Amino acid sequence: MNLSLIPQIKHTDANNFFLLSGPCAIEGEEMALRIAEHIVKVTDELKIPYVFKGSFKKANRSRLDSFTGIGDEKALKILRKVSETFHVPTVTDIHTEQDATMAAEYVDVLQIPAFLARQTDLVVAAAKTGKTVNIKKGQFMSPESMKHAVNKVTETGNQQAIITDRGTMFGYQDMIVDFRGIPTMQQYAPVVLDVTHSLQQPNQSSGVTGGRPALIGTMARAGIAAGADGLFIETHFDCANAKSDGANMLDLGLLKGLLTNLVAIRKTINEF
Repeated sequence: MNLSLIPQIKHTDANNFFLLSGPCAIEGEEMALRIAEHIVKVTDELKIPYVFKGSFKKANRSRLDSFTGIGDEKALKILRKVSETFHVPTVTDIHTEQDATMAAEYVDVLQIPAFLARQTDLVVAAAKTGKTVNIKKGQFMSPESMKHAVNKVTETGNQQAIITDRGTMFGYQDMIVDFRGIPTMQQYAPVVLDVTHSLQQPNQSSGVTGGRPALIGTMARAGIAAGADGLFIETHFDCANAKSDGANMLDLGLLKGLLTNLVAIRKTINEF
């Protein structure tokens, strides 16, 4: 991948995959800084270009009583503090055109949620900020259709577009990743595999999304073997008590071992 698509990213190893990682949602300053510090140490050691991820707001919730955030400006200020403290770029989801303008003041990458990948006004508003735009492939979209989503960014004059695959709906309560989509979408933009969301089990009768975190290693290794430019991994030091998506996040203590394995796989692939 051309790492200049995220101008603030540290080019520690241009031959390595890059990583978008952090908690699903910003729950507070202490937890965000704790998670960021751990990941920065690991990625610096392994020379993995890194972007801290945290949602300032969770707008897509199954139930009305689900956690949505600690306050927009408060969470965005925490994201900016993470960036200033650890000198890494940050990424957050946006859901409205107003979100794009507001979040662009605090973060480096604006992420379009999968359910909103076809929302033209939202994608264009993100692109017009001049920030890197990470578009998640809709669970209902083919890899080929993502060409048009990327074009909405580039036709505004913004060439900083990334695609993230988070699987395709399989029935009502499961996701499947078609790895053929990675080289297909790489014709349009660099491709990230969202490892943890690909293992979600949405639409549970309880209204709380489930997941299969035991397969995170399997999914991540497959993504690197398939040639993904980057990986997206949500992680937390207390997944059981995380306020959002705890069922499919990676325990923070397991991250270094997994990334070490993935770097070795990428190195082997690069030798061929």
